[in-house]
Amino acid sequence: MKTYLVVWFSSNGSKPSEVTKHLLGMGFRPIEGAYDFEYQWDHEADIDEILNFGDMIMLELKGSDVMFKLETF
Repeated sequence: MKTYLVVWFSSNGSKPSEVTKHLLGMGFRPIEGAYDFEYQWDHEADIDEILNFGDMIMLELKGSDVMFKLETF
């Protein structure tokens, strides 16, 4: 199971390199293509775990003035 992340940056926000450092610290890895980052789960996560993970991402990126989208499958 994987969670894919798309990040939209603002010219008034944090640098992409800073945002990437935060996401790497959470276990994401940068990828090329339709998504910017990928997180590999070590088990089949349920919807509550995925929502909690989304909350953690939001808290980690708070104040960076970025928006993100998650897709998990």
